[in-house]
Amino acid sequence: MIYIGIFISKILENTLSTLRIIVVSNGKKKLGAILQGIVALIWIFVTGVVIININKDIFKVIFFVIGSIVGSYLGSYLEERIALGTNLVIIKSNKLDELKYIFKNYNIVIKDSYLLFLAKRKDTKEIVSKSTNIDINSKIILEKIKIVK
Repeated sequence: MIYIGIFISKILENTLSTLRIIVVSNGKKKLGAILQGIVALIWIFVTGVVIININKDIFKVIFFVIGSIVGSYLGSYLEERIALGTNLVIIKSNKLDELKYIFKNYNIVIKDSYLLFLAKRKDTKEIVSKSTNIDINSKIILEKIKIVK
């Protein structure tokens, strides 16, 4: 049971750590601070359990490390699913008229052979898919931005 507890605790700790970084980078400082407090508590308890008799029970370390790996992966997966924030989308294409029609719900700027607009990060996979369906040779740049005003 102790190994499962260590494993689950490390998954939870690393997942919450990843989510904390996301919320802080999106300007949610209070939530980030609360998450950091929870992460610190989990870390203190699980590390304390692992350190006790560490030389006699190497499996504690193994479950600690495996839990860290799984938690890091799960945190990254959740970050991708939550996808907070806004992206600047830049599309270089020879089919701007068609793309402009497809993305007519966005506030589009056209400059030379580039189409520019802001989109929710959650929408970027769909934007890339639609763009490449119209013009397989299009070049797409997505940059996470923070709107300050």
